Amino acid sequence: MNVIVNRVAEFLKGYPPFSFLSQENLSLVARSVEVRYYEKGAFLFQKGEDPLPHFLVLKEGKIELLDGMEIKEYCEEGDVFGVLALLGKRPYLLSAKAVEDALIYAVPVAVFEEMLNQNSKVALYFAAGFASGQVVVRQDLSQGQIARKTFKTQPKDHSLLIFSDQSQIKVSENVLVALPHISIQHAAQLMSAHQVSSLVLVDANRFPLGIITDKDLRNKVVSEAKDVSRTAGEIMSTPVVTQPRGADFSDLYLTMIKHRLHHLILTEDGTEQSPVCGIISDHDVLLSMGNSPAVVVHALNNAASLAEMRAIRDRAEQMLRYYLDNEVAMDFVSSVMTEINDTIIQKAAERVKKELDSKYPECRSLNFAFLSLGSEGREEQLLRTDQDNALIYEDVPEALHQQAQAYFLALGTGIVETLIACGFSPCPGEMMASNPRWVQPLSGWKKYFSDWILTPTADALLKASICFDFRAISGSTSLSQSLSAHIYDQVQKKKAFLSFLGLNALKNPPPLGFFKGFMVEKSGEHRDQFDIKARAMMPMADLARLLILSHGVVGINNTFRRFERLAELEPQQSELYSQAGKAYEILMRMRALEGLQHQNSGRYIDPESLGKIQRQLLKNAFVPLSELQSLVEVRFQLAYFRS
Repeated sequence: MNVIVNRVAEFLKGYPPFSFLSQENLSLVARSVEVRYYEKGAFLFQKGEDPLPHFLVLKEGKIELLDGMEIKEYCEEGDVFGVLALLGKRPYLLSAKAVEDALIYAVPVAVFEEMLNQNSKVALYFAAGFASGQVVVRQDLSQGQIARKTFKTQPKDHSLLIFSDQSQIKVSENVLVALPHISIQHAAQLMSAHQVSSLVLVDANRFPLGIITDKDLRNKVVSEAKDVSRTAGEIMSTPVVTQPRGADFSDLYLTMIKHRLHHLILTEDGTEQSPVCGIISDHDVLLSMGNSPAVVVHALNNAASLAEMRAIRDRAEQMLRYYLDNEVAMDFVSSVMTEINDTIIQKAAERVKKELDSKYPECRSLNFAFLSLGSEGREEQLLRTDQDNALIYEDVPEALHQQAQAYFLALGTGIVETLIACGFSPCPGEMMASNPRWVQPLSGWKKYFSDWILTPTADALLKASICFDFRAISGSTSLSQSLSAHIYDQVQKKKAFLSFLGLNALKNPPPLGFFKGFMVEKSGEHRDQFDIKARAMMPMADLARLLILSHGVVGINNTFRRFERLAELEPQQSELYSQAGKAYEILMRMRALEGLQHQNSGRYIDPESLGKIQRQLLKNAFVPLSELQSLVEVRFQLAYFRS
């Protein structure tokens, strides 16, 4: 008897949630297990039946979970199933059938309930929907995110620690302020006396008007030999950037990175029309955070060569790994990596333009915008995957057309080459600003989009899907805004285009059950691997784009923020959109971790390399995708367009 119990315990401890039990409790469960055998074709239980007083663990064989004749899920070795009915004390929602001869461990619920109450990890395992068969009921994916963090081994390296709230950083509440009419000399004396590096100039209500720093005194007074009896208001930096007193640290920190601020002023309500109540310096940030994005961005801005820029971007990859390992919020992670990537592009544009301006003096003052497309356009490119970019410039007289085309093609090519030098892969389809086709005046880009919308062929839909998510990184934003207005005007004139986008978004069915082999690549280099980009991430991003376009919303490219906005626009679907946003975060995180582990794009995942919890977390993330596809199918009458 003891031999059998030991064998059962040895098997169970290899699979969650039994792996979370102590040896004593595991032995108790093993002694109570009933071993059952089911022949091929036999039903273990059927939909609508009252739950048995035990849940089941598959020891050997293969079980399918059915809703009528439809297969909802397969169970593999170590899977726990038949749990949802027991926990909810309701009839089975699915039937369980042996596809081949199966050996089952039946675990009495009465024995397990006490451990469920005592062991938080066991309870979380079921609450997160990790047991087989629970995926058919929409799960709260936030529980899955909590479980992922709880069940993993935490890294020991704290050298890049990120704090999540403002209490972790020193905020100076005794801000040195003065009225703008005091002299420059008086301002410097105040700063010296109080031993601070900044002075906020305010009005009579203590509303901020500007700021003077040590740098201003050096650059605007000493270097220019300015009369120090002049008013301080003449040298202040204005307008100021402000944040509210109670803002999250991530918001404060990202504001400083984005605006290249050495000092950030806090006001009561976060606006300039509110009293000053605090100030944060970049020195305070760096003391709190050690190695940080601010350090990386600063280093990029001061890099003297492409080799140095590449080395700095490599360092950012190490920072990304730390963020992902430590479950830092994905919106923060993607914002940080976007800012770093944008800085490289902006630095490249400045360098290349400076080289070209002397060769093309007639073009140096022309407006242009370098556009990031695809995932970088959506602010979601964590890894240095394929580039998708383009360049738009203002319409010029016919006499200047050739020079402008040559100038901007050279500019785009130089930026693309800089990105390649920094480790970003070139686009296999050459959708880059080094390709003349994607370097066009505003009128040319408007024609592209008009043609794609008017004649939505498969190729047009592919190009539109990539180009719709453009974002101006360097140059004039007015050009990109003008193009956005044109696109939305064209879409409004041809609503049927949205249905064609819908068909494109539904090309790939929800990849539920991919780990059994029928949703992996069938041939080629990535045979038997799961394409997380094409089968999960792209459909999710396509659906978010389609739905936000249907509401005529302009200026929101990011998939997370699109789902947030959709939840506001459609309160009746807010839960679905909220879950979709969480699902997309799970997919992004999993792809990035895969890419960092294997030093590639992370696009193709070997299902056999995933643990049970990873598999179930991924499966649960597919549920909102399936529901979104069903919603779009009906809303845009896609059956009619297929006929």
